[in-house]
Amino acid sequence: MSTSEELRAALTADLAENGALSDPAWIKAAEAVPREAFAGAYFLPVEGSDPTAYRPVRQGDPGWLEGIYTDRTLITQLDGHTGADEADRQPVVGAPSSSSTLPSLVLGMWQRLGTDTGHRVLEIGTGTGYSTALGAHRLGDGNLTSIEYDPRVAERAAAALRAADYRPRLLVGDGLRGDPGGGAYDRLIATCSVRYLPMPWLHQVKPGGRILVTLSGWSYASGLAELTVTGPGEATGRFLPGYTSFMIARPHDRPPRSTLAMLPGDERPSLIDPAVVDSWTGSWVAQLAAPSAERMGNGATQILSDVATGSQARTAPRPDGGWTVTQRGPLRLWDRVEEAVRLWRRAGEPHQEGFGITVSAAGQRVWIGTEDGPGWNLPI
Repeated sequence: MSTSEELRAALTADLAENGALSDPAWIKAAEAVPREAFAGAYFLPVEGSDPTAYRPVRQGDPGWLEGIYTDRTLITQLDGHTGADEADRQPVVGAPSSSSTLPSLVLGMWQRLGTDTGHRVLEIGTGTGYSTALGAHRLGDGNLTSIEYDPRVAERAAAALRAADYRPRLLVGDGLRGDPGGGAYDRLIATCSVRYLPMPWLHQVKPGGRILVTLSGWSYASGLAELTVTGPGEATGRFLPGYTSFMIARPHDRPPRSTLAMLPGDERPSLIDPAVVDSWTGSWVAQLAAPSAERMGNGATQILSDVATGSQARTAPRPDGGWTVTQRGPLRLWDRVEEAVRLWRRAGEPHQEGFGITVSAAGQRVWIGTEDGPGWNLPI
């Protein structure tokens, strides 16, 4: 049986070999930080379950340590309260609410952030504390502040960090409000996604400093953005290659709703194949076009339900080919999606690395190609 040190070294070597990790300082951090100290128990999805059920894996279970040193996300909490170390042994159904993100993504983001010796960094979302420990190892305890929204998650992370001999500054509260003590940071990294850039971040990161954050929404499309702060409350940046997603910050999550009732509306032919919004960037474009809508369904059968106005759109295949869309409410959601897809296609259907973002007091706008290209305002 391999030891933690051996498994950690092997995983780090794999990440370096496949190009996910190249900076010697972060390689040292990956080799030094024991992930099992921060994800001692975790959930694994039960294959074939619908809705998805999860079974807890704990120390001593077969494959426990090997699972920790696999490059995958480990779910550690369901429904905001059920931890893997306290759940029943039987599979349980729930919504993931805290996790230890796959090491290649965590380390890749830290590496991308471009931190240097002496930089002060604000981390939004302590989570299990694994990412925080990596940052503290590289930067030193005194240069890292981490904020966690969930008090129970924060308490566990703090205990794990102390046990691993890391003591960064830890805060409990709404990280979207930034550091309540203020401060001038060189970098900000978020391990949760947001619907728009919180303004406090743009006043607490120095001009010239960087922000690395995933933009998401109620249709759960995501894009990782790297921004440079150009002045107080102002920033500009680009979206990055790849496929990055994080759980949405709880203050930005969709409000709870009752069972969705599909109501009659106006029917017409759809101008696009609804399946286009199942693709990674297609779903992103649709979310930009209808930012307060929740998307459900797949393929030719899509449902958009606007949280703010109750407007609805639903598509269906036609027996003779093509598709229909039925819309109701003050917002014609599918009209907006069709127009956004048309603009995206005219630009050559770029992946998200072809998109950028500009933030100012006037608003927050995501655009294709250049700042004067087609774009959409985020729902601030």
